[in-house]
Amino acid sequence: MATDPAKYKLNHSMIRVKDPKRSVEFYEFLGMKLINKIPNPDANFDLYFLAYDSPKAVSHGNHWTDREGIVELTHNYGTENDPDYKIANGNTDPRGFGHLAISVDNIQAACQRIEDAGYKFQKKLSDGKMRHIAFALDPDGYWVEVIGQKPLEETAGVKESDTATYRLNHTMIRIKDPEASLGFYKDIMGMQLMRTSESKNGGFNLYFLGYGPPAPEASSNGVNPVADREGLLELTWNYGTEKEPDFKYHDGNAQPQGFGHICITVDDLDAACARFEEKKVNWKKRLTDGRMKNIAFVLDPDGYWIEVIQNEKLKTRASW
Repeated sequence: MATDPAKYKLNHSMIRVKDPKRSVEFYEFLGMKLINKIPNPDANFDLYFLAYDSPKAVSHGNHWTDREGIVELTHNYGTENDPDYKIANGNTDPRGFGHLAISVDNIQAACQRIEDAGYKFQKKLSDGKMRHIAFALDPDGYWVEVIGQKPLEETAGVKESDTATYRLNHTMIRIKDPEASLGFYKDIMGMQLMRTSESKNGGFNLYFLGYGPPAPEASSNGVNPVADREGLLELTWNYGTEKEPDFKYHDGNAQPQGFGHICITVDDLDAACARFEEKKVNWKKRLTDGRMKNIAFVLDPDGYWIEVIQNEKLKTRASW
């Protein structure tokens, strides 16, 4: 069978957590639901998959491999009792991964609700110049960006927020060379460039990529035209890094660990991996390597890991 990258999905982003109980509680507070748990007691770790799944959600009721916008929490047994265990959130040295982002109905009310629950912020709405975004901190100190689905002025007086309308909108990673990374994610991974945001004064550009229909040029209400989407990948390029021969971002899997990978699900795993082979990708793990024959890992130009698994709705392969 051939493979069609238009059928791929950016399924999940994996982060390591110290204490799964408090982390699951936090993401559930943001409105997500634990849609799958894969225990691995023999290898001393468990995987928790959380996503928006209310009747208003994009992928309500779908099999976990047939959706976008999942956060995977990896818990290595014992870390919750280790006073010295701490993750690297990617925003202090060594930098790499940046954040997860949720889009919400009424951003002022949503942020107030998070604050009222006792969770901390890296940046409140009122901080700094960018009054339309906030960054909450999860229990491990990972940044969770909060963006609005409606204009700021429209929601200013609203006191309620409905988590059933939220989306896990994007995952941000920093990249060294936009030409290399955009070429890779478009030509090899089959994503489309949905949106570009240039900040010449700030010395950086943001590129939003994803699967699915192209983004509209503008939204009807003037906000980010892809705020209602899930499963986007944001690439942040700080000008000049591409010219530094020794410059390298941290992939999160070397020490100190934190972020692990993004994962795409594909229509036919064997055919997709054969296509990647033809495209001469840099493999971390081929399908045939090791014991896990249902998982492959490709490396992007910065060395970030991309897991590749079968979309089980399109073809049954593994009994996840």
